[in-house]
Amino acid sequence: MRYEAPRKLKRAVALLSAESGVARVLAGGTDLLVQLRSERIEPDLILDIKRIESMHAIAAERGGYRIGAAVSCAALGEHAGVKQLWPGVVEAATLIGSTQVQGRATMAGNLCNASPAADAAPALIAAGATVAIAGPGGRREVPAEAICLAPGRNALEKGEIVESLYLPARPERSGDAYLRLIPRSEMDIAVVSAGVSLSLDAAGRCSAARVALGAVAPRPLRVEAAAAALIGSDLDEAVLAVLAAACAAACDPIDDKRGTVEYRTEVAGVLAKRAAVIAQTRAGGAA
Repeated sequence: MRYEAPRKLKRAVALLSAESGVARVLAGGTDLLVQLRSERIEPDLILDIKRIESMHAIAAERGGYRIGAAVSCAALGEHAGVKQLWPGVVEAATLIGSTQVQGRATMAGNLCNASPAADAAPALIAAGATVAIAGPGGRREVPAEAICLAPGRNALEKGEIVESLYLPARPERSGDAYLRLIPRSEMDIAVVSAGVSLSLDAAGRCSAARVALGAVAPRPLRVEAAAAALIGSDLDEAVLAVLAAACAAACDPIDDKRGTVEYRTEVAGVLAKRAAVIAQTRAGGAA
């Protein structure tokens, strides 16, 4: 096993591209180190990106924020600008693991680990975030919902590495929220999770919305039918019931010791309704 810690993104891409065996990127390491210790993986190359300066930046860009792939969840949670613009995304970041884990864990790593229950994914999908990927063929930017393909499998191709996440600008009277259900009070993975982002018009009606679910399918879901239910409404109880039904219809969960199919399906709608109401309040609308 080789360990490399390049200082330039171009060198990181070259190392990944040249590796003929199994390569893994080390950002925070909170997933990778667990996998190594449990002998689930035996990579030929571990590529540490923490010495690449640009990977640690949070920069204002086009009214939004670009977040380097090595920015820790703790650093993101302390950034006043991101907290004001996308509080739901920050909520997700500050729910990943313990306080100690958040000092190392990254949103990019949590997303690329491709767990259906990842906290980062529904929040980023609801936010309309995009992911900048650098590789031997150059740089490409893809929607956050395109990263997770299946449990443990992401959309990155050989030689590619996530460079940054981009949280876009948003209009006035907009809000987002992220909620999850876990068996314990903290330090657990989601049984179900939901992220909602929406905007209101001058009359207080929803003019745009995005809804995403986690832990209810082999990959995090963007539920367009649920978002469509909100648009044009003032989020009354009847509309929220339609939202919940659309979320339930999108679910394809598993049965395990953490929750049954029926339970996860029911809770998905409940969490989506609650997240929508919080997002509406944050946008300046009536709860």
